[in-house]
Amino acid sequence: MSEKINNYFLVLFSLIPISIISGSLISLSNILLIDISFLILIMVNKDYSFLKSKPVKYLFLLYLYLIFNSLISTDREIGLARNLGFIRMIILFVAFNYFFNQKLFLKKVLYSWSIILCFILLDVFFESLNGKNIFGFGGGEYGGRLVSFFKDEPIIGGYINGFYLIIIGFLLNETNFKNKNVIVFLSALFLIGIFLTGERSNTIRAFLGLIIFYLAYKEYGIKKKIIFFTSIFVFFLLLISNSSFLKSRYVSQIKSYFHTNQIYFEIYKSGFEVFKDNKFFGVGNKNYRIETCNLDKKENYYCTTHPHQIYFEMLSEHGILGSILIFVVLYKIIFSKIVKTLRNNNYIMTASFIYLTLIFLPLLPSGAFFNDYMLTLFMINLSIFYSSSKAFNIFRKQE
Repeated sequence: MSEKINNYFLVLFSLIPISIISGSLISLSNILLIDISFLILIMVNKDYSFLKSKPVKYLFLLYLYLIFNSLISTDREIGLARNLGFIRMIILFVAFNYFFNQKLFLKKVLYSWSIILCFILLDVFFESLNGKNIFGFGGGEYGGRLVSFFKDEPIIGGYINGFYLIIIGFLLNETNFKNKNVIVFLSALFLIGIFLTGERSNTIRAFLGLIIFYLAYKEYGIKKKIIFFTSIFVFFLLLISNSSFLKSRYVSQIKSYFHTNQIYFEIYKSGFEVFKDNKFFGVGNKNYRIETCNLDKKENYYCTTHPHQIYFEMLSEHGILGSILIFVVLYKIIFSKIVKTLRNNNYIMTASFIYLTLIFLPLLPSGAFFNDYMLTLFMINLSIFYSSSKAFNIFRKQE
C-alpha cells in the first residue's frame, strides 16, 4: 500500500470522533467515505480473506435478520433505511481490522483520538464552570445538563464514555511505569467530566467501567486501587454537596425513581406491553414510536420514540425470537471472548470489551441500540476490540 493511500485512511480514521460531534450527516459521510474507499482498495488488492472470519459471518447473519425484520414491521418503510444501512457498520468493522493490523497506524489514530478527547474534556470543565462551552453552546436549556460541542443535545457524557476507556487503555499500554500514574489521574478526570454532565446512566456505567478496568489492571496493587476509588467517591460527594444541580440530578431525582408514576417505569411497562402484543418478532426496528403514538394506541402504551432500555427495546421491536437471534450473535462475537480477554494484557482490548458489556446492564435507561449515534459508538468499540488484538484481528488470525 502506498504512503499516500495509508495517510488518506489515517486522516479519515483520526477524524471519527470529530465527525460524530459534528452531526449525524458528517459522521455518516465519514463512515461511508471510509467504507467506499476501503471496498475499492480490497477489490484492487483482491483480498477477500475477511469473508472467512466468524465475526464477519455473524454480523452478516445479523444483517440478514434486520432485512427480514423490516419486511415484517408494522411500518415497513420507517425502519428499512436503518436496517439496510447496517451494512456500512460491517464494512467499517472490517476496515478497522485491516488498518489497525498495522501497529503504527493504530498508534497514530489513537494518539489523535487522545488529543481530541482531552480537548473535549477541557470544554466540559469549561462549560461546567461558566454555563456555556467555549463556542457559547449550552446555557441551561436542559436543566443544567451539559451539551459541549453537541450544541442542543445533552449526550456529551455518553460520547466521552464511548471513547475514554479506549484512550486510557492505549496510553497505559504505551507509557512507561512512571508516566502511568499520570494516565490513572487522567482517567479520574474523564470520570469526573462525565459525572459533571449530569447524565446519570452514563455516570454509573463509566464508574463501573473504570472499577472493572482497574481491577483487571495488573500494574497496581489492591491498596492503590482502594485509595484511588475512595478518593474519587469522596470527591463526588464534595461536588454534590456544593452543587444544587448535581444534588438534584444524583440525589433528589434518583429518590423519586422509587415513587409511583416515575416516567421510566411507565415507559418500561409500555415496552413490555408492546412485546406482549407482538411476542415473536416485535413491531419492527424503529417501529415502537409508530405502535405507541398512533391514534388507536392502547391504554397501557406510552407514546415515545423508544422504550429507553435495551432489553425492553429488543423485546418490543424484535420479539422473543428476534431478540434471541441478536443476543446469540452478540454472545458469539463478544461475550464468548471474556476468558481470552481477561488473560490478555492488551488494555485497549480490555477497555472496549468493558464498554460493550456495560451497554447491556439491566434496568438502567439507555438510548435506542440501533440509533445511528449509539450504534456508531458500539461498532467503534467492537471494531477496536478485535482490531487491536493479535489474537482477534480478522486479518491476522482466522478463528
